[in-house]
Amino acid sequence: MKPPTLFAIAGVVLGLSNSVAADAPHGASQAAHASLYLPAEIQWKDGPASLPPGAKIAVLEGDPSKEGMFVMRVLVPDGFHIPAHTHPKPERVTVIKGTFKLAMGDQLTKEQAKTLTAGTYGVWPPGMVHAVWIEGETVVQFHGMGPWVINYVNPADDPRNAKR
Repeated sequence: MKPPTLFAIAGVVLGLSNSVAADAPHGASQAAHASLYLPAEIQWKDGPASLPPGAKIAVLEGDPSKEGMFVMRVLVPDGFHIPAHTHPKPERVTVIKGTFKLAMGDQLTKEQAKTLTAGTYGVWPPGMVHAVWIEGETVVQFHGMGPWVINYVNPADDPRNAKR
């Protein structure tokens, strides 16, 4: 018996995909289940107590406080600063707007910070000490596996301790 030709295999695949499409309800598509977040329509809320005052967040997918995948955006004003801190999971960041200055390791000064402008993507490992300074109103998107946690190196820098 001769093995099937590439054309015969392609015909079967096309026939199956047409059959599946024909079984879908009229007008149904993947777009019917899409979640879209146009910039002007994003709903900003006050940031979590773990961030200094002035931060706003918008959770786009999942729940950053729980196990599982999440996507959130953080909007911060010019001059915003997050002192030295770590995260227990990898941090994945995309700068959407503005300037995000990131200092890592032993040199946690604004002068030693790397300048991340709009369009920059970065990922750093769990436990890496870093600090952030913001220039201009900035929007940064964080995504990863929750829960998202921030641990300040100096407990006095933790905004949650100021409320006690």
